[in-house]
Amino acid sequence: MRIGELAALVGVTTRTVRHYHHLGLLPEPTRLGNGYREYRLRDAVELARVRRLTELGLSLDEVRDVLADDRGRELREVLEELDADLARQQEAIGAQRDRLAALLAAGEPDPDAAVSPDLAAVLRGLPVAGSPSAALDRDMLALIDTGAAPAERAAFTALLQPLADPDIAARLPDLYARLDDLADADPTDPRVPVLATDLADCLPAELLAAMRDPRGRTWLDELSRELGPAQAAVFRHLSGGTP
Repeated sequence: MRIGELAALVGVTTRTVRHYHHLGLLPEPTRLGNGYREYRLRDAVELARVRRLTELGLSLDEVRDVLADDRGRELREVLEELDADLARQQEAIGAQRDRLAALLAAGEPDPDAAVSPDLAAVLRGLPVAGSPSAALDRDMLALIDTGAAPAERAAFTALLQPLADPDIAARLPDLYARLDDLADADPTDPRVPVLATDLADCLPAELLAAMRDPRGRTWLDELSRELGPAQAAVFRHLSGGTP
């Protein structure tokens, strides 16, 4: 049979057959005198095997390994690994659906609400109330949450959890308002070190230590570009740097 007939028999395209030839997944039959390949039933059987394995979710590299060792043992190992991968994917999809359900149950979803559930709980306790500083704070926290790996995200939100404490939450509106008032102030404004001290008293010790870690000072440089000179000076005081 010709390549088109082979492809139709197995339910793939001729382009797929040629691709499998190129990858070495399917032996290429010798061309006849007229230049055409002549495929036999055994070629259809091999092509059907490749299709079945790819439909199970194996990559083409994995299919090649399986076909190179036809004893079945390696195929079982590959299928077990595939099953474990699918289980992890299923768990991740379940977590994503739980997050979507929570967002949909909240009424009109906000784009910034699509953060991890732990951070969402922290952000609910951070008042914005028209404060530019508070809004920037939320944006920065959401950015860090989005770019972090799962383990890093969990550690990061653990640092923030104490901010949800009612006593701390009650102090935040005043602190944000004072930071807003420094938007156009000079870095030498006497309110700068006072506000830095009050912020340090409010922040969890672990979070403050992370902010003062020299290895993480890049965050201060980036944040300073979004703040007024006096506001940036507050965070330099807070991080233990030079005002």
